Amino acid sequence: MRAIWDAILYIAATGCQWAMLPRNFPPFTTVQYYFYRMRDSGVLDILNDALVGASRLLAGRDTAPTAGIIDSQSVKTTESGGPRGYDAGKKTKGRKRHIMTDTDGNLLGLVTHSADIQDRDGAPGVVAQALESHPTLAHLFADGGYSGETLRQAMNDIDGPAIEIVKRPPGVTGFVVIARRWVIERTFAWLGRCRRLAKDREASIASADAWIRIAAIRRSVRNIARKTAQEF
Repeated sequence: MRAIWDAILYIAATGCQWAMLPRNFPPFTTVQYYFYRMRDSGVLDILNDALVGASRLLAGRDTAPTAGIIDSQSVKTTESGGPRGYDAGKKTKGRKRHIMTDTDGNLLGLVTHSADIQDRDGAPGVVAQALESHPTLAHLFADGGYSGETLRQAMNDIDGPAIEIVKRPPGVTGFVVIARRWVIERTFAWLGRCRRLAKDREASIASADAWIRIAAIRRSVRNIARKTAQEF
């Protein structure tokens, strides 16, 4: 199973096709079988949640997060098919990776949907999913795309956390680090180190979500190993 997992991480990191998996790994059909098995059984969610708790403990925090940040990333799709749409704001035809992180950048919730769905419309699904594993969440930071009474009402309907809109500093032009929001942007950058996520090549939403979780697990494991080595 270690060889299987190493093969899955190799595909995530390099973005290679299944059939191009090097021969020092198990046969790609075997690796593919276990990938789908992990995807459908929910084991990736369990792994990620456990690693989030471990990462928070090493950072000197409680394992149960109370605050988070929510944002989305529009990415292009390929000819593989599946749900897709056009994000007029980003001028991108494809899907949105809608995620929630804690204030350290650990992945708490994830929903992939077509890019034509507005952030405020897709947010309730992400929040509801995150609350299943992290019911202690009480406060969310977000950008202006999540403002409006419609989303606030949706949060009340699911007994969700309060949302605080973090705006750009007035009078500032060009790039600027925005409080709280930079954390989730850094998480997107971390996930982007896996070349499998350069585009959304998956025909199914389930597989698209699985690769994002695998990238998050990969980053968490490396971070935990690095911090543990520093302590000893």
